[in-house]
Amino acid sequence: MKNTAILILVATAFLVCFAGCSKSEPVKPEPAAAPVLLSVAPADGSTDLEGEKLAVKFTYDQNIKCKSDAPKQITIDNGAVIEKVNAFSAVLTVEVSGLKNGQQYRITVPAGVVEGYKENQKAASAASMTFSMKYVEPKVDYELDTVKELSNKNASTEAKNVYRFLLEQSGNKMLTGVQSEGTANNNEHIDLIYSKTGKHPALAGYDFIFLQYSPTPAGWSWVVNYSDMSAPIEHWNAGGLVNYMWHWNVPNSKADWDNGLDSYNFDGYAFYSDKTSFSITEALKEGTWQHEFIMKDMEKVAGYLKQLQDAGVPVIWRPLHEAAGNYNLYGKKNNAWFWWGRGGAEPCKQLYRLMRDTFEKKYGLNNLIWVWTLDATPGAEDEWADWYPGDEYVDIIGVDIYEENTDAKNRQYQACVNLAKGRKLVTVSECGNIPDPSKCFEAGNKWSWFLVWASGTKDYKFNTDAYWKQVMSGKNTLARENMPSLK
Repeated sequence: MKNTAILILVATAFLVCFAGCSKSEPVKPEPAAAPVLLSVAPADGSTDLEGEKLAVKFTYDQNIKCKSDAPKQITIDNGAVIEKVNAFSAVLTVEVSGLKNGQQYRITVPAGVVEGYKENQKAASAASMTFSMKYVEPKVDYELDTVKELSNKNASTEAKNVYRFLLEQSGNKMLTGVQSEGTANNNEHIDLIYSKTGKHPALAGYDFIFLQYSPTPAGWSWVVNYSDMSAPIEHWNAGGLVNYMWHWNVPNSKADWDNGLDSYNFDGYAFYSDKTSFSITEALKEGTWQHEFIMKDMEKVAGYLKQLQDAGVPVIWRPLHEAAGNYNLYGKKNNAWFWWGRGGAEPCKQLYRLMRDTFEKKYGLNNLIWVWTLDATPGAEDEWADWYPGDEYVDIIGVDIYEENTDAKNRQYQACVNLAKGRKLVTVSECGNIPDPSKCFEAGNKWSWFLVWASGTKDYKFNTDAYWKQVMSGKNTLARENMPSLK
């Protein structure tokens, strides 16, 4: 019996051990190493690539596959598009389109998109590469051969006289100009240039940037009061031309608008895209508070422009400037710098047309010569046609240029001429350093005028006192003292 009991215990222990061992999990092997990127073609950092399309090849150390949603996960910036993604053998090919002249791009392949074929294998790490498209000078398609009349058939006599004068000077003389200093509605900068050169610039630029402060609150004498239009009237009566623009401040919300301005700051107001959430698309919809706001603001501006019309002063009017982007200032290459460009080309064009129709049909403003201003970033001219409001809404095409030279601006000139097929006068509507008028004429660039931004006498290294004197007295330029009466 004892031996039998022992045998039973041994057998039981064996069965328990066998049962336990049979239920244990097999040991998994370590995950296989992830595919490793070996090279990219074109090479990361490549420059001077050409064309609107490009196939970028990422080569790995083994055969790969990619997830089915790879075309959605892989990205490219600056408006280009991922057209197709394909993994074959050890190469991931990413086909992109919509590449622009002179633009820089980055392609990003997120971690996990690329996988190997081995069992229990880690996915590849993230990968990226940058490249730049070669800048090619715009093709010379058109010569300047402008229309002889303003687009407004009811234009005032003075506006017609100014336009005809500009036509006569095109290719003969370049008008000198400066933006007003300080409060943006005075002649301090005009007088400053006179003190340095003995001549006044022919064109004076003013700005409705302080519209929300007008009429001026009691005690705020330091703020511009647009009810006082003595500065532009004085300049016009002395033989000069008047240019107005509008850094259009808008509220972030209806509450900000309702609260108004209760300090020395634009509380709740801004014009930069990254400073306001104001929506241009909502502003174009009748019945919204945003639409009510812009219509009331336009009514205000129209009232001040009407004062000038009643005084017989024509205005070179330049609204919604630099809508498509900016000139790579402050690191914001080709972004919509101002809120009126943030919604893209179509809403911006609609706002420009709405403003023109409102000013002319509702408020009877016929003293305006309409300017459309462009973005000078290399390659941006490829998109200019998308933003252009149309020949029937524009009289002059301008471009704002800030460069560390005094060159003739051949690229910008030809792109401006090409935009309207030579039918519109073209101008340097803003600049830092003055394009040398003699260089411009030698190059055949028929810029109507240049307008130096308000800080131009102190912030732009080429605009020395000696250079100002040279420009103001040059054979290719016109100062106010050389202007005829255009009344």
